[in-house]
Amino acid sequence: MIPKLVHGRKTVSTPTEVTPNMSMEQLNGGLDNSLAQTPPPPGPDVRKHFLRPKSLVEKARMNVAWLNSSLSIMEQGVREYDTLCLRFKFYDFYDLNPKYDAIRINQIYEQAKWQLLNEEIDCTEEEMLMFAALQLQVNLQANQPQPNYDSNGSIASPQEDDIDAALSDLQTTLEGSNISNHCNDITKVPELNDELKILKPKKILRSYKRYWVSCKDLTLYLYKSREELVHRTGLVQEINLKGCEVTPDVNISQNKYCIKLDVLTEHSQDVYIIRCESESQYAKWMAACRLAAKGRSLADSSYDSEVQTILEFLQMQRPNEQLALQPNSLNIQVEDFIAPRYIKKLKGKLIHRILEAHANIKDLSLIEAKLNYIKAWQSLPEYGITLFIIKFVGQKKEDLLGIANSRIMRMDLNTGDHLKTWRYNTMKAWNVNWEVKLMTIQLEDDNKIDFSCLSADCKVIHEFIGGYIFLSMRSKDANQTLNEELFHKLTGGWS
Repeated sequence: MIPKLVHGRKTVSTPTEVTPNMSMEQLNGGLDNSLAQTPPPPGPDVRKHFLRPKSLVEKARMNVAWLNSSLSIMEQGVREYDTLCLRFKFYDFYDLNPKYDAIRINQIYEQAKWQLLNEEIDCTEEEMLMFAALQLQVNLQANQPQPNYDSNGSIASPQEDDIDAALSDLQTTLEGSNISNHCNDITKVPELNDELKILKPKKILRSYKRYWVSCKDLTLYLYKSREELVHRTGLVQEINLKGCEVTPDVNISQNKYCIKLDVLTEHSQDVYIIRCESESQYAKWMAACRLAAKGRSLADSSYDSEVQTILEFLQMQRPNEQLALQPNSLNIQVEDFIAPRYIKKLKGKLIHRILEAHANIKDLSLIEAKLNYIKAWQSLPEYGITLFIIKFVGQKKEDLLGIANSRIMRMDLNTGDHLKTWRYNTMKAWNVNWEVKLMTIQLEDDNKIDFSCLSADCKVIHEFIGGYIFLSMRSKDANQTLNEELFHKLTGGWS
């Protein structure tokens, strides 16, 4: 089934028979091409039925409605002509390729767009205008001729024939990906050094202090002076970044480029805020922290591309006074582009602000605009976190549980602050006591956590954990045939 977000109107039928053995190319080619195009915006009568959560509790309660993937939809009370809202459940999108995945890219783009417009996920004012600009470019490009793409996802040369393309693909496969330029010397361990301002919010005296900081082997090393850093003397503190939460805190109009680190220690979770002086400094350190949190060092070949992605994301948010379009040349209904809270805040200036942001991305093709929208969505602090209200065994108060593609998090129910993080690679087992609806997760250090879910069936949480672990097993080197038996083994439990 191709997931499709249905906005309370009618479900989408597919004129082509879909069989289990169809390849993705056959599936995309056989389905109605309209699935690769964004539909017209819904009218006011439909919009008034949209859910717009006002709190974290309301966001968590929205996850009560997921169907059980171990059962057919008819076994769960869904009948012919019923309307379903179909969404990608797992925020782990693998190997999006413009040549083969036009439908899937459009479905993800639609899901991202409505999450933002319905305020299911938060963003800053500059980010909202950037998303509106990308959406405008998608609309403008919808009926324009588009470039062809090769199997690597790059724009194909008009002169390149099929044989040339095949040879190019073979060469790329044989040579492999290039190691990034910053770490060509394999005898030297890559290191990032700089002077940074660091704040520890939990301290009584809340003020930024300047340190000379070195990032090396997944660890930050703090020194008081450059000389101490050079000679490795007078170390003030070590901060192990592996498994930490890395959250951007950026406001371009205020020249604020901060990185929030929630670092798990043996007995607590410490918070640090790094303040950078410029976009370039921020991009380097944000990329380093993100990779280190995933257990990957500066030697990782994705570091340079991560830095570039962050810089491009920031650049798209900067207003451009050289407008590519004039306000009176377009009929823009702002409610189709902007979340309600910003419509109230920016009333009267919205269209001009959208066009200022659009001037930065006016040359993007249709697929490029959608992919940039998806990439920017994935950069938001709240992206990919599915919320549930839970209660730990032995605790009186309720907590928030956030589930992401590599970890689960205990969060504050009112503020959303991260209190504790458990990564899937530290889990030995997880199961449900179906009689008392109690979820148990066994960790590698022989500790365990037990909790009940108050906002949904605990089977839903079991499915999310198992599904993400299943998806993490994908690799370009591995056979990509769907192992349906393994999926149901990981997600089904013993119900």
